[in-house]
Amino acid sequence: MKSLSELRAPEGDRLRRPTVPRGRGRARPRKWMALVVVVVLLVPTIGSYGKALTAPGNNSFGIRSTEWLRSHHFKWMVNDVENFYYSHHQPKKGGVPTGAVAGQILGGARGTGATTAPASAAVLPDPAPIQPFVATPLAGEGQWRTISTVNGHPAIEAAYLRPDAVHTSLVAAVAWIDPKVVKAVGYAGVEEPGGTWPDQAPIADALRPQLVAAFNSGFKMQDAEGGYYASGRYARPLVVGQATAWIDAQGDLHVGQWGRDVTMGPNVVFARQNLALIVDNGQPVPDVLSGNTAKWGATVGNKILVWRSGLGVTADGAIVYAAGNGLSALSLAQLLSRAGAVRGMELDINSAWTCFFTYSPAQPGASAADLTVTKLLADMQPSTSNYLTASSRDFFALFQR
Repeated sequence: MKSLSELRAPEGDRLRRPTVPRGRGRARPRKWMALVVVVVLLVPTIGSYGKALTAPGNNSFGIRSTEWLRSHHFKWMVNDVENFYYSHHQPKKGGVPTGAVAGQILGGARGTGATTAPASAAVLPDPAPIQPFVATPLAGEGQWRTISTVNGHPAIEAAYLRPDAVHTSLVAAVAWIDPKVVKAVGYAGVEEPGGTWPDQAPIADALRPQLVAAFNSGFKMQDAEGGYYASGRYARPLVVGQATAWIDAQGDLHVGQWGRDVTMGPNVVFARQNLALIVDNGQPVPDVLSGNTAKWGATVGNKILVWRSGLGVTADGAIVYAAGNGLSALSLAQLLSRAGAVRGMELDINSAWTCFFTYSPAQPGASAADLTVTKLLADMQPSTSNYLTASSRDFFALFQR
């Protein structure tokens, strides 16, 4: 009879417990923990991005994505990409205008464009022609023609010209606005400057029969280096020394330096700041091409040629708006100056935001709210429905007096 020890299975035949390599049993919980952390971090980000894509407004998917990056610690990256792209895609040198913008230069002028006496004391004299920048101007270049009237008086006149003598295929536009026949209103967008305001996009149907024109405002508030005031309250504080477009109680639009040309008082009903003046005392400011980000902002550099827009005021109170592709801050300032601006400021830049529209009365049989919308410059990119729908950015609108 075998002993108990003899009945035991041979050493090599014994059932062995599986061995687990050291550390492997703890690897799976660690991986799950890491995944949970990633999800926890990403869910708010994904939610924020999704909210940006579905927020009110008429911006495209690309614009919404870019603006979301700017607002979420990636402004530096967007600025670097834009500067790199525009630096390597500058307008060609030479050439002649083609397409619709060429037709706008050649479209004729209002008589000789010479200054004339006003038809009544209630309107301003016609502006003098703008001196072209090229040695041999095209027919009609720099000449004014009326593009909008109110009660038979010119409300807006436009002039078209090449903005410099090098990039001669480009065309810029300047609009001259008579504040005697139109009044200005500053409109908030559905995103900028933030919050809810009495005058906010879109322009109401009931006001559209009196609507004459609308045009873009300045940078997003986080980039404007200034403030916003309307309806007795501030979206951001107004900054002394900054370029300011303000509207008084009579509906007149002005441009100047806050703290020098205007201060807060009961006659100021709206004020919008954007960087520093680019025109002062009738001339471009000396450092308009400097890279001082504290003064000019940290967006596309002032020397880079891109779509730009600007606003100025003449000695007799007329408002001038200038815009075009392939402009530097200096060439924009020169356009405003040659159009008679004694003070001027840059407004928004890049093709997505630069736009000026005029509106004509409803066609026979159409609703009173329906309008025919025309771009000041034919190659402006934004849709003509921009300010008649939920514009994300703030803007200026001009109405009949």
